[in-house]
Amino acid sequence: MTRRYRLAAFAIWLALVAVLAGIIARSQFTADMSVFLPRNPTPEQRLLVDQLRDGMVSRLILVGISGGDADQRAKVSQSMAGRLHGDTRFASVNNGEAGHLAADQRWLFDNRYLLSPAVTPEHFSVDGLRAALRDTLDLLASPAGMLAKPLVTRDPTGELMTLLQQLDAGSQPARDPAHGVWVTRDGKTALMLALTRATGADIDAQEAAMGALTAAFDAARGSGAEAAALRLEMTGPGVFAVESRATIKREVERIAALGTALVIGFLLLIYRSLPVLLLGMLPVVSGALAGIVAVSLGFGVVHGLTLGFGTTLIGEAVDYAIYLFVQSSNRQDDDAAERSAFWPTIRLGLLTSVAGFVALLASGFPGLAQLGLYSIAGLITAVLVTRFLLPALLPADFRLRDVTPLGRRLAALAAAAGRLRWLVVVLAAASAAVVAAKHDGLWNSELLALSPVPASAQALDMRLRTEMGAPDVRYLVVVDGIDTDATLRAVEALAPRLDALRAEGVIAAWDGPTRYLPSLATQQARRASLPPRAELARRLEAATAGLPLRAERLTPFLDEVDAARERPPLTLQGMTGTSLALAVEAMLIHTGHGVRALLPLRAPEDGSDLIDATRVRAALAATGDGAQPLVLDLKQESDALYAGYLDEAITLSLGGVAAVIVLLLVFLRSPVQVLRVILPLAAAVLVVTAGLALAGKQLILLHLVGMLLIVAVGSNYTLFFIRADGSLPGPRTLASLLFANLTTVCGFGLLAFSDVPVLQAIGITVGPGAVLALVFSAMLGTHGRRHPALAETAA
Repeated sequence: MTRRYRLAAFAIWLALVAVLAGIIARSQFTADMSVFLPRNPTPEQRLLVDQLRDGMVSRLILVGISGGDADQRAKVSQSMAGRLHGDTRFASVNNGEAGHLAADQRWLFDNRYLLSPAVTPEHFSVDGLRAALRDTLDLLASPAGMLAKPLVTRDPTGELMTLLQQLDAGSQPARDPAHGVWVTRDGKTALMLALTRATGADIDAQEAAMGALTAAFDAARGSGAEAAALRLEMTGPGVFAVESRATIKREVERIAALGTALVIGFLLLIYRSLPVLLLGMLPVVSGALAGIVAVSLGFGVVHGLTLGFGTTLIGEAVDYAIYLFVQSSNRQDDDAAERSAFWPTIRLGLLTSVAGFVALLASGFPGLAQLGLYSIAGLITAVLVTRFLLPALLPADFRLRDVTPLGRRLAALAAAAGRLRWLVVVLAAASAAVVAAKHDGLWNSELLALSPVPASAQALDMRLRTEMGAPDVRYLVVVDGIDTDATLRAVEALAPRLDALRAEGVIAAWDGPTRYLPSLATQQARRASLPPRAELARRLEAATAGLPLRAERLTPFLDEVDAARERPPLTLQGMTGTSLALAVEAMLIHTGHGVRALLPLRAPEDGSDLIDATRVRAALAATGDGAQPLVLDLKQESDALYAGYLDEAITLSLGGVAAVIVLLLVFLRSPVQVLRVILPLAAAVLVVTAGLALAGKQLILLHLVGMLLIVAVGSNYTLFFIRADGSLPGPRTLASLLFANLTTVCGFGLLAFSDVPVLQAIGITVGPGAVLALVFSAMLGTHGRRHPALAETAA
């Protein structure tokens, strides 16, 4: 090549890289799960992602303080709560201390007549007042009477106690009687509940909140031997997200460092030139940049998972450089036919890889379509750089160490392996039988299978959540309205049905914003139930006749009712400063098209933690008023979403295989030759799948990605073994295939030792699959005759 051509090729490449980099600098990257929604999601699927990203449950951090003695744990809990109450990173921090609930109790007391469902005209009749007064007198005689006694003259009908009982209907943590803080039932762990202002999707903010909790704990426990015995435990969706990100980052960095060191060391051993090694990275870098740009231009946003998986697929680009460098050395060799067949073979290998990924473009899930587009653009770019740029940049005197002796030894092994081709058929048939026998449990369709959260962390979450009585918010009833008050009215219309389900034992409890913020119509009705002062005094006189509570002592009660009649309607803004406002805000969501209410359902405490959602839907549908509420099982919806994602990926992958077969038929024009290309790849995929099944591994989406990689990488091997005369490839080609295979194993095999399921799935699939694809290609792709050059040498 002329110097002018070399300079022009390099200048064009630099210009294109600059353009790609400029586009990437303006691209948008996201970790938003909505990219993994179908293009036309159902309301349940859209709500699922909204809840995982922004819902109340995503903002909860459950805290446990263990070790030491009860006094130490309580003091640390109190000190932490005090330090964190002014921290703007938290919307609330609650450890059960009464002082932290003072604002809530004061607001409830002041507004009890607008909040209490007991406030009806009948409740303030003479008979109603007498019944309420008797209940209060009975309460005063009980152990709980100490709480009601200071309020009896202001609240003789017990409205506040009714409200507190209503709000306490769910499970509550145990309380340390000596210190007043929440503890586990065995008293060995102090409990605390923190609600972050940031959503669970803001992982940086969640990490900052965890850091604030840790700092408050360290400051509260002090130093010394006794302090060292205390331990801080945290759990919740935000904690899982932070720890998962840290785990993935740590694993990726560790494995990438080891893999890069192995690959670079191996390639340096082959190339014996650092400049050539760097040249070999150009297709990889160029392909990655092109893939990002293609997705950015095609979808407007690049998802982080697509970026990570796509970059893994671009690893195939390393193979192209190896093939080129090995073929480009020893140019005085007289095997011109070998060199002339090189690029057509690479081109067909590229087309088969692209055909496999093209099917993903048709996916109804943008995430899969992104993966397909990234891989196609990246691989095409990598081949173009290898074809037109690298030859121009190779030194004129470029020579690798002579790999012909190694190639001849490999040829002898391949010729011997060809006589054992029947073994591939046996292995493939046995593997197919295993896969068929284990078909029903072969794929794991639960989203939890992708989680890097260890079992110990999941067990801690379950333990603290159970002790805290915190909702897991698996089951939700969703109600929509055009504005806040319309939504509140719709919730109130459902309340009798939900109460009936609770009475029947279908649900243990339910919550909703109307417990704290009734609709305006309900507030007006309750206000209208309050008699004028004179009439109330007359009824009160009659109701107290014969009771030990005299009407003259209840003048403060008359004042309270007068004040309640004049109070303005309750609003969310008027609840500011209470934790109740946070609860209402969490259950009332402005959607842009109206207001949505989320009503958490608590499962019966029968050990199953399950709710018959079908029965709930039937009961709520019977209301027949306006738009029907949604009954959402978040776990079921998330599993269904992932299962749909997996099913479509499998279907599209099979479509990709069909496209590859059609493409090979077009180019090879021989069904027999096509069969010789496909059989090694199919056998490799079958054997790997059967091995995973026998090892007790259920397959997840990333195993499928690994299978696509086996086909993409392995197709290059099989095509080199398909020769018209049935002979083996030349020695340098055989050596380059071995080198490419070893770099693949170095790069992907290490992933098999990762603790992150998604990384491990790729590693345990691609590592052995790539080796099997090469071995099976050698066994099935030739009739055992040596390459002419080898035959001459042997002669």
